[in-house]
Amino acid sequence: MPGKYYLSVDCEGVACAVGTPGVGLGDGDGYRFAAREASLEAAAAVSALFDAGAERVIVWDSHGSGVNLDYELLDPRCEILLGAGHRGRFVGLEADFAAVLFIGYHAMAGSPGGTLSHTYSSRAFQSYRLNGRAVGELAIDAAYAGEKGVPVLFCAGDDFCVREARAFFGNIAAVETKKSLSWSSALCRHPQAVRREIYDTVLAAAKAGPRVPPFIIPGPVEAEIRYQRSDAAASAQLYDMHGRPFARPDPYTRSGVLRSVTDLF
Repeated sequence: MPGKYYLSVDCEGVACAVGTPGVGLGDGDGYRFAAREASLEAAAAVSALFDAGAERVIVWDSHGSGVNLDYELLDPRCEILLGAGHRGRFVGLEADFAAVLFIGYHAMAGSPGGTLSHTYSSRAFQSYRLNGRAVGELAIDAAYAGEKGVPVLFCAGDDFCVREARAFFGNIAAVETKKSLSWSSALCRHPQAVRREIYDTVLAAAKAGPRVPPFIIPGPVEAEIRYQRSDAAASAQLYDMHGRPFARPDPYTRSGVLRSVTDLF
């Protein structure tokens, strides 16, 4: 379907990425494989979007420092958002975009399973709750897009990630890359099979158009962020919709009310 699309690409949820126990992806051989596989899975989705008639595709390198992918593997017609230091999520996303897509995503922190599950940082945060509901990167990023009226078209990640995506957004198109066995192990599909299915699924989804409405977390938003360390909670510079510091109901938790989910970052 003609239109503009925005791809957010993480690394933990791609095929055959399991990281190191107690560390995560780190920066070793596992990370290098995951970054290349994320590039190839993103490339499959981008090719499908253009083959379906997309007019513009932005690929956001959203893992860690924002410099992970092999950009030469992507279709030269796409644009690439990379690096760190900019404010907010989905820079440049506007209401005229057809949809957002998630590649290489993972389950939230506190998930009952899910390989490499976390929310933004497994070392920094125990959990995020918005309006009383546990959320992870999937829901928060989808809600950012939802503030612009842009729905989710597709998600690729492990089985817990796909289950989480459908619990929040409804019956979106999705590809399961692996079945989680523990935080650092999984029964994985072959990467080539995953990339082939991503291309086919995104192509069909883009031709049909989004089948779920934009995901909204209504404001004002009651935010509760639980840290791994009490000193990190104490030093966090978080302010509510009135400019007051977030409350600290216990040594590890900060809470406050924001106008919208976009004020989280």
